[in-house]
Amino acid sequence: MMPPPLPAESPLVMPRQRFSRAVPPSVPDATGPSDMLARRLLLLLATLLLGLAALSGLKPVLARDGLSALDYLLMLLFFPLFAWIAFGFVGAVIGFSLLMSGRSPGYITAPEVANAATGRTAVLMPVHNEDVRAVFARVAAMLRSIKAAGDAATTDFFILSDSGLAAGVEEERCWEALAPASPVPLYYRRRTANIAAKPGNIAEWVGRFGGAYAYMVVLDADSLMSGRTIATLASAIEARPAVALIQTVPTVIAATTLFQRWMQFASVLYGPVSTAGMLWWFGAEGTFWGHNAIVRTAAFAESCGLPELLGPAPFGGHVLSHDMVEAALLRRRGWAVHMVMIGGSYEEYPPTMIDHAIRDRRWAQGNIQHIRLLGSAGFHWVSRLQLLVGASAYITSPLWLLLILTTLAAQLGQDAPAAVAGSTVDVLALTVLLLFGPKAMALAWVLSDPARRHGFGGGRRLARSVAVEVVLSILFAPAAMLTQTIDLVGIVRGKRSRWSTQSRESDGISFEDALRRYRWHVVAGLLSLTIAPVAPIAAAWLAPVTLGLLAAPWLAMWTARNSLGTRARDLGLFGVPPAPTEPDLRPAGAAER
Repeated sequence: MMPPPLPAESPLVMPRQRFSRAVPPSVPDATGPSDMLARRLLLLLATLLLGLAALSGLKPVLARDGLSALDYLLMLLFFPLFAWIAFGFVGAVIGFSLLMSGRSPGYITAPEVANAATGRTAVLMPVHNEDVRAVFARVAAMLRSIKAAGDAATTDFFILSDSGLAAGVEEERCWEALAPASPVPLYYRRRTANIAAKPGNIAEWVGRFGGAYAYMVVLDADSLMSGRTIATLASAIEARPAVALIQTVPTVIAATTLFQRWMQFASVLYGPVSTAGMLWWFGAEGTFWGHNAIVRTAAFAESCGLPELLGPAPFGGHVLSHDMVEAALLRRRGWAVHMVMIGGSYEEYPPTMIDHAIRDRRWAQGNIQHIRLLGSAGFHWVSRLQLLVGASAYITSPLWLLLILTTLAAQLGQDAPAAVAGSTVDVLALTVLLLFGPKAMALAWVLSDPARRHGFGGGRRLARSVAVEVVLSILFAPAAMLTQTIDLVGIVRGKRSRWSTQSRESDGISFEDALRRYRWHVVAGLLSLTIAPVAPIAAAWLAPVTLGLLAAPWLAMWTARNSLGTRARDLGLFGVPPAPTEPDLRPAGAAER
């Protein structure tokens, strides 16, 4: 017998919020550690001291023959960019210390055995013109896992489609094949109008069905979560009435292309150190990544109705990077937002550099939009800092480019020797330490434990993989810098980025497509070569940037190939601990990856 596509409606009011007006808190928060202010001041003070130390090493070099306007511009650019690197380094040092000592970096820890939650949980998977069979394979795997965890009686699963008619027909056919035998109630709804993209999709569900569910687990179309993890999150949030959201840190899985394997390796190896540092200073002011998280439905409804911003894009219109804003809105109401390092939470990664750049372009527009929200009434200062850091992740790219051009202009001028920022050994050494220190700490943490070391294929394979990853990252950084700069220029000029379908798989990229995408990178690389005859020192200093720009099309083309991803696996490169570990969670027919 065919089950109904949707349950009985249980409306929940989700009023539109006003960023210009503060609101009274809904709950008194008592879930954060008492020393959070001291932690945050320590982080900011250490960052400031490192930035000033680097600036104090640079200034005497520039001042040997007097400080010019160009020198002041160089220092003005150098300090915030160096402080940006220092901020990440200090967080990594803290995270490394916590991991090595065995202390939990976050306030919420996942118990080995969770008490069953009494409130009902809805698992929501929004989809938009995705690979339908791949989506339903993931759904089927999660349904089996939820049943195996013993949580089927209190969990419903919703596929919330914003797909077009053609994909919708196939989605409905797959739902009809899966729903009758599903061990968990499986519902399907397709909106005919894709209003406000994913946040509009979730808001429509909250308004129609949210009243029947205490919690909602929000996924992406490429997400995978084990039933045990869902049950643990439901138990954790139910035991903490002041907590509105718990964000997991997903592990990248299903990597096939060389680019995916490279990024998966970097994420799995380096991620825990930086994440532990974040959890240490986030406290109850955690962030939201929009997926692989559990949310208290009533708190979300009362706090997170997003208005349409006045004015044209990129700063007006629908809130694009909605997740961080929703976390800030929850915190404004007094609700706690936490992050937790827990297993059983997975996601996929874009298969190529080009697909990564397309996704990054959308994130850039959304994060730049956050600048106008920094002055929102009632936001916690840590929420404002997180919004600023998110926007700065893209603003720094044009600033790095401007710093390079300013340094080159100074080197080509009359006081060339004084303009080389890297000419002082102390500043250069400090820069290298801050850039590569987090990688070294992550490597040391893995090597310190035989089980972790074995998960990455052993010490020798791990060392080879790190060496290759560092080389690829050095080549990739200049290409990413120029891509983000071009995208930011387009955003400021009003060129909009739409939330179109993401590519999940790749059969490779032709050289023509790669060259067309990275033609300006090659042009910039060729231009940088022209300074070699007149400024050999500047050319040598710029060599890594030049090489990365010139190599961008080839790097994009080669790393997009599945065959090279397979070859890397066979050679023992970029090996990671196997995941998922739950045998009932692996999608049917999925190959070992």
